[in-house]
Amino acid sequence: MKVRIRMYPFFIGLVAMLTVFIVSPMAQVKPADNMQLVREKIKTDKKLFIAQNMNLTESEAKVFWPVYENYQKDLAKLVDKTVKLVENYAANYQTMTEEAAKELINGYLAIEGERVTLMKSFLPKFRKVLPEKKVARYYQLENKIDAVVSYGLAKQIPLVK
Repeated sequence: MKVRIRMYPFFIGLVAMLTVFIVSPMAQVKPADNMQLVREKIKTDKKLFIAQNMNLTESEAKVFWPVYENYQKDLAKLVDKTVKLVENYAANYQTMTEEAAKELINGYLAIEGERVTLMKSFLPKFRKVLPEKKVARYYQLENKIDAVVSYGLAKQIPLVK
């Protein structure tokens, strides 16, 4: 049985918006002043994508969404750190020093470590409100979103000179 996850319109929009706001410093393009509106749109679209693909019962939804919202708040802090890291990379791209490259690597690994720690810390909370298969499905959806965003960024961010 083949399960199709409805995601392509969401991912295309997400990657396009993130690329404009995260990678634009590389091209010396100033992002629009309405970053908060874009963040809200991404947040809303992501929640809709999760809702469409989780197949939650009414009782599951009632207890899942508060945990989801708390997780997303903490995840947003990591996104902010990632944006700062990419902006720092963009600022140093033309004149990259060994020290700046070292800070870039250390910053990236720190963010990835925090991401794993966050996922682990929320796992018992999700397990408390959902059956194990739905917890696994949720983590799969988050992983797919992260993979598409990472791919979009990797495609746009040039290698260190």
